[in-house]
Amino acid sequence: MTSLHHQKEEKAKKESPDLKGTFISVMMLGLFILASWFGVYALFVMR
Repeated sequence: MTSLHHQKEEKAKKESPDLKGTFISVMMLGLFILASWFGVYALFVMR
């Protein structure tokens, strides 16, 4: 029974996706949106 439990744990570890690329993509998108907001705000203040 312990070997079956151990096999399930190994399978779960192998199937878990690597989300590092997703995290980096989301951070880049967030920085782009933030930079856009600051750019629009700077244009508003300069007028």
